[in-house]
Amino acid sequence: MKIKTQMFLLAVMFFFITAGTEKSDLKEGYRLGDLAPEIGLTGADSDIVFANNTLHYTLLHFWAAYDGNSRKQNVLLWNHLKMKNLPHLKMISISMDYSKSVFEETIKIDGLESTNQIYEWQGKNSDIYRKFGLKKGFGNFLIDDRGVIIAVNVTPEILDRIVN
Repeated sequence: MKIKTQMFLLAVMFFFITAGTEKSDLKEGYRLGDLAPEIGLTGADSDIVFANNTLHYTLLHFWAAYDGNSRKQNVLLWNHLKMKNLPHLKMISISMDYSKSVFEETIKIDGLESTNQIYEWQGKNSDIYRKFGLKKGFGNFLIDDRGVIIAVNVTPEILDRIVN
């Protein structure tokens, strides 16, 4: 009986010690409630870090010209955000195309500004692809200013409900 009581007290102490630690229960990953992994891009001036962001939200969208649905979502989301003009939301699109010229031409054809459109030359072989658990069809992640993933694969309608 004494051992059970001691184990219980140790468990309670451990809970109180870790409960007070900021972000102690958060782990890095790609599921709801996880801390979004930092993105290190080859050749970029700086990494993309989501925690301590001055904005309220970051929408991170993955796409490729050869994947029609992800490309369509990219255009829909960019046009929606341009129309809504939400100053507390930033969108970053990362292309997983294998050719930079295809990426650049697709942006022109789709009528998108190159601002915050990023080319990941390693595509499906990149760390980003693995860290975010991407699969065919790619997807997107809505990340708050603490770096926590609060929504996955949002549409413009869902985005409006969350952000507003």
